[in-house]
Amino acid sequence: MRIPYGRQTITPEDIQAVSDVLNSDFLTTGPKNFEFEEKFAKYIGSQYAVSVANGTAALHLCAMALGVKQGQKFITTPITFVASANCIEYCGGEIVFADINPDTYLLDINKVEELINNNPPGTFSGIIPVDFAGQPVNLEEFRNLADKHGLWIIEDACHAPGAFFTDSKGEKQNCGNGKFADLSIFSFHPVKHIACGEGGMVTTNNEELKRKVKILRSHGTTKEESLFVNSLKESEGRDNTKSVNYPGWYYEMQELGYNYRLTDFQAALGISQLTRAEKGLRRREEIAAKYDEAFVEKDIITPVRIKNSRHAWHLYVIQVDNRREFYDHLVANGIFAQIHYIPVHLQPFYKNRGWKNGDFPVAEKYYEKCISLPMYPGLSNEQQEYVINKVLEFLK
Repeated sequence: MRIPYGRQTITPEDIQAVSDVLNSDFLTTGPKNFEFEEKFAKYIGSQYAVSVANGTAALHLCAMALGVKQGQKFITTPITFVASANCIEYCGGEIVFADINPDTYLLDINKVEELINNNPPGTFSGIIPVDFAGQPVNLEEFRNLADKHGLWIIEDACHAPGAFFTDSKGEKQNCGNGKFADLSIFSFHPVKHIACGEGGMVTTNNEELKRKVKILRSHGTTKEESLFVNSLKESEGRDNTKSVNYPGWYYEMQELGYNYRLTDFQAALGISQLTRAEKGLRRREEIAAKYDEAFVEKDIITPVRIKNSRHAWHLYVIQVDNRREFYDHLVANGIFAQIHYIPVHLQPFYKNRGWKNGDFPVAEKYYEKCISLPMYPGLSNEQQEYVINKVLEFLK
């Protein structure tokens, strides 16, 4: 038996959706991308969605769309995948870390506020909160803090499609809905809720930022006539043109962008997967509840639930003593748990920037004991029982 910590679920309908595109006229960005963007925006509750090659590309494009440049500083959590921090570094900016909340493992807003207040005004340009493990960040609180200091917000919601928190008015706010973050991003990596092999999405309610992301994802080019800068004469390459419209072949590269597009067959897979998104979330909730019940009153720290919110359960993270021995025990029994994450500030690249052990004691203490158990809709009841039994076996 081999049980991974996460795994995609592919159905015959998914395969048929991809096959239909492979037999169509479009393989790269085409009608299925536009359909995926429209349906994903509706699912999340944002005005706009722009499909991209992967979650890292989505983060990079967000930083570019906001105009991040040399000397600008953004704040993020050390408990995340390195991409959440790297996107600012790609643009010549600088990432500064703040510690996590010991209960939720999310970026601690009090630590962020303290960091801002302890530096001269204008030191920071933005914040990147991460909906870690599927636990939703209260973005209303971060928005209020950001507005107070004139900061942007990029929400890394890769773990949390379908999750929500409740705002001060008692209204449910979906992760990535664009109400509080300037830009939000999602990933469609195989272990995520919606699997496209690779892929990502940027969501926003800001039309100008949406336009910038769309241009930057495709080499900085546009075919929108209303945005053209060159004259009709230049577009045709001749002085004596009598045309009143730009030729159909014409496009302009207006900025230095990247090839960060999503293929149409990946988009088709995403559309098919999206139809089962709610079913997948309910199954993840069932798995989490079963783990909770099995580990109650055991020598394990299980995840907390934030009141009046919905956890998306991308990960089920526990904390245990003797984590290395525990990990080896699971692997020896065919259970491939994972660690999420090695604190980003302790990666050699960031240590070379001056970060060191002891900078963020809460995050580092969490890292000593954290381990993610198998969590994905295709995990069978029998497989989960096996995992639970092996966990309890170790504790005995």
